[in-house]
Amino acid sequence: MKAPFQGRLRGRLRGRRRLVAVAAVVVLVIVGALVAVVVPGSDDAIRTRSQFVAGTAENGSAVMLDTTSYQPRATPAPAILLAQGFGGSKDDLADAARSLAKRGYFVLAYSARGFGRSGGLVHLDAPKYEVADATKLITYLATLPQVLKDAPGDPRVGVAGSSYGGALGLLAAGDDKRIDTVAADITWNDLSQALFPNAVAADQAAPTASEPADGQPADGQPADADRPGVFKKQWAGVLFTSAAQRQPGECGRFAPDLCAAYQRAASTGQADAAILSLLRASSPAGVLDRIAAPTLLIQGERDSLFSLGQADANARGIAAHGTPVKEVWRTGGHDGTTSTDVLARNVDNWFAPTLLGRGQLDTSFEVGVPGSSISTQTGQTVPRILRADDNATSRRTARVTVAGPPQTIYAPAGGSPAAISTIPGLGDLLSNAATLSRSTGAISGSGSESGAGSGLAGLATIPGQVAAFVSEPLPAAMLVGGSSTIDLRVTARDTSDATLFASLVDLAPDGTPNLPNGLVAPIQLTGLQPGVARTVTVALPGVVTQIPAGHRVVVAIGTTDSAYQLPASPRSYVITMDSGTLRGDLTVATIDGHIGGSGLPWIWLVAGGAAMVLLLAGSLVSRLRHRRRRAVAADLAAVPVVIEGLVKEYGDGYRAVDGVTFRVERGQVVGLLGPNGAGKTTALRVLMGLIRPTAGTVRLFGELVEAGAPVLAKVGTFIEGPGLLPHLSGRDNLRLFWAATGRPPQDAHVDTALEIAGLGASVERRVKTYSQGMRQRLAIAQAMLGLPELLVLDEPTNGLDPPQIAEMREVLRRYATTGRTVVISSHLLAEVEQTCTHVVVMHKGRLVAAGSVEEIVGASRTQLAVADPEEAQHILAAAGMTSQIMPAQRSLEEVFLRMVGADQ
Repeated sequence: MKAPFQGRLRGRLRGRRRLVAVAAVVVLVIVGALVAVVVPGSDDAIRTRSQFVAGTAENGSAVMLDTTSYQPRATPAPAILLAQGFGGSKDDLADAARSLAKRGYFVLAYSARGFGRSGGLVHLDAPKYEVADATKLITYLATLPQVLKDAPGDPRVGVAGSSYGGALGLLAAGDDKRIDTVAADITWNDLSQALFPNAVAADQAAPTASEPADGQPADGQPADADRPGVFKKQWAGVLFTSAAQRQPGECGRFAPDLCAAYQRAASTGQADAAILSLLRASSPAGVLDRIAAPTLLIQGERDSLFSLGQADANARGIAAHGTPVKEVWRTGGHDGTTSTDVLARNVDNWFAPTLLGRGQLDTSFEVGVPGSSISTQTGQTVPRILRADDNATSRRTARVTVAGPPQTIYAPAGGSPAAISTIPGLGDLLSNAATLSRSTGAISGSGSESGAGSGLAGLATIPGQVAAFVSEPLPAAMLVGGSSTIDLRVTARDTSDATLFASLVDLAPDGTPNLPNGLVAPIQLTGLQPGVARTVTVALPGVVTQIPAGHRVVVAIGTTDSAYQLPASPRSYVITMDSGTLRGDLTVATIDGHIGGSGLPWIWLVAGGAAMVLLLAGSLVSRLRHRRRRAVAADLAAVPVVIEGLVKEYGDGYRAVDGVTFRVERGQVVGLLGPNGAGKTTALRVLMGLIRPTAGTVRLFGELVEAGAPVLAKVGTFIEGPGLLPHLSGRDNLRLFWAATGRPPQDAHVDTALEIAGLGASVERRVKTYSQGMRQRLAIAQAMLGLPELLVLDEPTNGLDPPQIAEMREVLRRYATTGRTVVISSHLLAEVEQTCTHVVVMHKGRLVAAGSVEEIVGASRTQLAVADPEEAQHILAAAGMTSQIMPAQRSLEEVFLRMVGADQ
């Protein structure tokens, strides 16, 4: 009876179909599962099991590691070992683990030794301890019947992690050949250079990182110099405190040797040979030649802890030995929010070919381009991606002439007051409060020794502490991608060493500065002769930024930065151009590639002297605009979503979505339903421009969707894990979040969003005092900022009790009454029936039904009403007709199970 029923239902609903779409993605975010349980009601019944597994013994005592496994529906399955970030635990990995398990992986998440409930001490990814633990966990995976094996004792396994967990994955891959693939996000190459840039002992090898933000010393120094490095004190303090506070005592759970080394560095502000040795032993730089597993390296563009140069060094070292490597520069990082869509897409695409046998490895170089990103209402972005077939050969340079007189800059005793470029975890929130003088004369000067630095003022720079060399207005837009360099002369007046900080600033015509991502590059010079100039090649921080036509480029050299340990004695320096004139060449790093999704080339034309790098020729821009206009269907401009004939087929022939057509109208609350593997997530990823369809079209408000389409700015989304800051109030979270989108404050409509969400006076309290229901309400309010036309929510009632679910139901209904549209993905069918006006049901990539809840449920209730059912049954029997009394269908859940349940 199932097929005829569905046929009749589809016939009745044809012409009245409606769309719903949400982007359900994987990302390494926070929530946990501590006990073994089968998740009730989940559409793929992921089984979780927590237990302790033996790690590497320490000081003669056993060490047990706290783990949770996430078992997918189908086993045996390839495994993923999921490693945490520093200071966290396995709880932080629960969302990521569950999402990966839904995609068919057996996931083992664990707390590293010294963290969470795991035993042992923190040795900072030491080969003898943390790396040895990873090997033991892989051996444990090999004993599980649920894990796919390549050979006895050899599980098919990938290792993934961010920061601390990312470095662990690289170190483990260099040690354990059973690892089949690695995905390392925002991690380091050489930890000694990340925390002590420029540090090198005379009897040790030179630093391996290639960028000054990570410690490559400026040229012109003696090769055998003993340099203590510029101590990145703020980040070091944050990392040490995050682990030490977990247990009483001065060192907490840090290993004694590591604790003692940190205490010495914190006291002296310098690195000694012992701490450099410890940090280098925990650095992937030493094992890159042994990594044979295909490796994905994702690095954040907003990251003052581990810069782009660290990923570059890892990529070069691994690729040099023939191992497939993909490098991605993404938005976000340790200092900023992360686009979960971008991160999930890259990790998904990398693991699937190696572990699941789907598709092929894509080793192209990808860069998220700031300024061309489209921010959704929750701060997630869909950036335009610059793609290059080869990392090394795609790097280009262009020359820009900058000018400035000789400038004397001063460093106060103890470095106080100090410039503020970045704050750990908050990025350049404060740096862009800086202002440059609107007088170009104050910057370029007329040969005065003292006036140039006064053009830099505000929080990011202190008058008298910075020298500035400025270009003419750019004749064409420029994309900076990487670490640019310039030759300068430095003269120390009264000291034999120098600690300086270099940065590249984008200066708008009205004098407004932009210090890209708040990044500066520390420079340490030793062996100087007072009064004698030394020529140095200064490498600026590795950044990705678009500088518009008409803006100026500023090279700034400062004497202080609050993030670093500064000299105790006062000193002064004279900074001049190396050419002996007032002008010099800045070598700008660029990248040659094309914009993914649109196929339009990014063109850089390099000319001599002051020639700029062209981003797009005028005629190309004109064609793009014309193409955009033609992509908008005027008759659909008022319709939030229209999908027609959508097909998505992967390289292995698997068709995830097959000929799906439906639409969503204004004012509807729509629920997307379907069992695991129905094609919901794929359809939604196409909807958000994250992947391209094989066939068919997707339109939002009449405009064709592609990566970075401007129409995506009309969409507000909430994916599990809103990333709220617990120490801030709800209102401050919303303000900070909106500021990160770069939109005017008056466009946020904070009060309206709060009124709809119904948080009341609680919005003034700190988020750490909120219940789960209040956090969900705040997350919904965050998604509503700017009052987006289309609100897309993934499981908005997760973790809520029945009263809270009822309240959330009213929140969503109130939002829809404003004439906007709400789309919900949920496995709670009863809740969807009470909340939604319409539903879309998918199964095995095809559309099963779409329409109003009343239509779909009502269609299943068709029956003949009689006063006396028993008498009617006797009459039918006398006529030779068999009958039986059956209850009417009474819920959407019953209808849904009737549609797809028998096929599970």
